[in-house]
Amino acid sequence: MSKTASNSVFDIDGKPSFKAAFPLSLQHVLAMVVGNITPAIIVANVCKLSQADKTLLVQCAFFIAGIATLLQLYPVWKFGARLPVIMGVSFAYVPTLTTLGSQYGIKAIFGAQLVGGVVAIFVGIFLKHLRKYFPPIVAGTVVLTIGLSLYTIAIKYMAGGANLPPEEFGSLKHWGVAVLTLVVVLICNQFGKGYVKLASILIGIVVGYVVAFMLGMVNFASIGQAGWFSVPKPMHFGLEFPINAIISMSIIYIVNSVQAVGDISATTVGGMGREATDEELAGGIMGNGLSSVVASFFGGLPTATYSQNVGIVAMTKVVSRYILGLAAVVILLAGFIPKIGAVMTTIPQSVLGGATITVFGMITMTGIRLIIQDELSNRNVTIVGLSLALGMGISLVPESLSHFPESIRIIFGSSAVVISSLLAFTLNIILPKATIVDEEKERKKFESKS
Repeated sequence: MSKTASNSVFDIDGKPSFKAAFPLSLQHVLAMVVGNITPAIIVANVCKLSQADKTLLVQCAFFIAGIATLLQLYPVWKFGARLPVIMGVSFAYVPTLTTLGSQYGIKAIFGAQLVGGVVAIFVGIFLKHLRKYFPPIVAGTVVLTIGLSLYTIAIKYMAGGANLPPEEFGSLKHWGVAVLTLVVVLICNQFGKGYVKLASILIGIVVGYVVAFMLGMVNFASIGQAGWFSVPKPMHFGLEFPINAIISMSIIYIVNSVQAVGDISATTVGGMGREATDEELAGGIMGNGLSSVVASFFGGLPTATYSQNVGIVAMTKVVSRYILGLAAVVILLAGFIPKIGAVMTTIPQSVLGGATITVFGMITMTGIRLIIQDELSNRNVTIVGLSLALGMGISLVPESLSHFPESIRIIFGSSAVVISSLLAFTLNIILPKATIVDEEKERKKFESKS
């Protein structure tokens, strides 16, 4: 490999200088930090944990995200994709985690998570035989649904965050900072050159943060309350294995393995211009399963590939594992130094919303690019259209499932990705294969008889 290639940020094995790499890695950290800690905070509140245990749960979210990301970047045996992806605690599991937490407690969450991680490993092992069931039309539908389902999160962030009081949510102050951040990102990305273009999200966050600070929107209280050093405690929360919790969690892990196929495919298509291999997809799913098994012992919640970071890779084309490895080290350090995470959490959500809305849009377009790799026959259009319609529709009107059992509401009523993934997968199997040429022949045959 040439010196130029080995130093390139656009080479998966490229190792640019630390000065060039660190800003690019930092924007990956900033893009995932709020999403990584928020599920832990939600679960801690539902399980009524003490303040010390709540802090530990947040700390372990960073710790396990760093470990999981490093495993994906630098695989151990067959565990890991060897692709530029960032892992973190996933929102997709939150509805299930909160229900299990309120019914069984935190021990049952980690016990069910342990089994679910093992299930994911088996899905990865047999993925090579299952790959034919995930053509671009299915993977693209999953990625497209992921992008569309993230829009409400981005808009809530831009309006200041869903936890704000009604009189403050959506205020001109929050929208002003969000729009300013967005404009800076767009200017840097579309008119900038070199690292200004590649680090456009980071620059937008910095500008938005400074303005938010001047407007009194930044609260530094969490920094003073956080400690300087703390080591995650194995088996601090314990494990329990209620059968209902295990079944619910295992289903979610299977569904999120399909989402992982979509995210990994989006990474290779958007950032590297090619389809993901069987080995990469299997390794990614097995790596996520192993990370979740390890996390269950340390107090880290279930992990998944982070779609916003997939979007950054697709938008910037920066795929160097060294750059994302630096991001993983920062995330891991935050698991040992709580003040690092505390500093990151001072970034107002309106700033993060303005910076990431373009990323979510890129995920959507990556899904469309995957879909159009297959021809848009009536069959394929039906698969995509119906999967999106029911997935997005039910997730926007969850009360439509109010008369169904609670387990159904938990699994299908809270995530468009779950419904769209399962429906696209099923329709692709049961609908008869028919190309555009086949459909045209059928129409001509019908006309000749009429």
